[in-house]
Amino acid sequence: MKIGKKEVLEKLVEFNVPFKTFFEHGTLSVEAYKPEKVDLQQPHSRDEVYIIISGSGEFLNNGERTTFIPGDFLFVRAGIEHRFENFTDDFSTWVIFYGPEGGEKA
Repeated sequence: MKIGKKEVLEKLVEFNVPFKTFFEHGTLSVEAYKPEKVDLQQPHSRDEVYIIISGSGEFLNNGERTTFIPGDFLFVRAGIEHRFENFTDDFSTWVIFYGPEGGEKA
């Protein structure tokens, strides 16, 4: 199976939504996310991975701020406050949720 970034970004525009699920299998869920100006997301109940599709900006993860560019991998544990800030207009990212509610155990 293949899901291309062009197809994904076109679907977000077509449905006029900032995020959409494109694949699910077991506990795995793959979405695309393209917020407009402000990232309003709240902590999630499962572990989460972001892989930046396009754009750049800053990512706040549990109080720690870092910059990001296309291709970067970002991990967020379940229940942790996080958000994208100061991002460019072309910012978009893959969002990958996996594992049990409450996150994986170390």
